[in-house]
Amino acid sequence: MTTPFQPQPALRVAFQGERGAFSEAAAIDYFPTEIEPVPCAEFDDVFRAVVDGACDQGVVPIENSLGGSIHRNYDLLLRHQLTIVGEVNLRVVHNLIVLPGVDVADVRRVYSHPQGLAQCEGAIDRLGLERVPTYDTAGSVKLLREQGIRDGAAIASRRAAEVYGMTILMAGIEDDQENFTRFLVLSREASPPPRVDMPAKTSLVFAAANVPGSLFKALSVFALRDIDLTKIESRPLKGKPFEYYFYLDFAGSMAEPRCLKALDHLAEYASFVRVLGSYPRAGW
Repeated sequence: MTTPFQPQPALRVAFQGERGAFSEAAAIDYFPTEIEPVPCAEFDDVFRAVVDGACDQGVVPIENSLGGSIHRNYDLLLRHQLTIVGEVNLRVVHNLIVLPGVDVADVRRVYSHPQGLAQCEGAIDRLGLERVPTYDTAGSVKLLREQGIRDGAAIASRRAAEVYGMTILMAGIEDDQENFTRFLVLSREASPPPRVDMPAKTSLVFAAANVPGSLFKALSVFALRDIDLTKIESRPLKGKPFEYYFYLDFAGSMAEPRCLKALDHLAEYASFVRVLGSYPRAGW
């Protein structure tokens, strides 16, 4: 007797923001099969949803090419025992979104997250609109829809307009088109490190011993092995004023002997080391 095919439940993926947020777009872009996006109010909620098992994986922004690092998520990476299993580089395209039937002449105010407003200053100034900061780009579209605001527009993604049945009045209004956000994909379970013949990235955090030259020596373990450091970020070490954790991304996989040797060497100069993940570079 043939057993009927039972489709696998869609992967539940947590993200911060409302439906239509750029984080949701990054999640949909990353996974090859259909997922169930799960919106969360705060970044903390994304991490908690994955840790507690309410979601299978999570997607969070870690840096923007214009706005810089999202420090809160660096701190949460250290706080929670999750692993980075992938990354997404998403081109951020901002659109001026209104209720159906609203014309540009009707718009007096523009709603969006402060970053969205800052990244579209030129278009906002040309239109002479009053800025209204909100908690989320997609949330601003939802606000216009729910409150029926016809003298306002929102700045958000094309997907947000689709989700809430709104109209894009002007597309691509960002000041700088080289606007990308890098997102991390988080999981409770670590994936095997990428093969040595694949473009890979490894992320880690360490604390340097508080002695002269310790940071120089710590970083030299990568230079000695021709390992490219693609990102370095410092965050305060709680309870120790003016001491720091250092977050590093480097080009390489933990399957490579030179990377393993670099980590062993780093442990000689660091008081704390933790690998956050070794994963394929975006686009592979």
